[in-house]
Amino acid sequence: MAVLDDADLPPINSLMRKYRDFPMDFADATLVHTANRERISTVFTTDYSDFSAYRLSANRPFEIVPPR
Repeated sequence: MAVLDDADLPPINSLMRKYRDFPMDFADATLVHTANRERISTVFTTDYSDFSAYRLSANRPFEIVPPR
């Protein structure tokens, strides 16, 4: 289980600013931040358009399941 606390808010806010033209909502920013922090690169989602645009550290794309 991934736990978030006050220390996670600045990087989440930073992600929302980075993708503000997209825009990225708080839920997606939280998931992307947690994936980076926990070194998770696979995401199970039907939100293919958003998660194909988001990048992990070192500009790595998510592996999206199920594939489109």
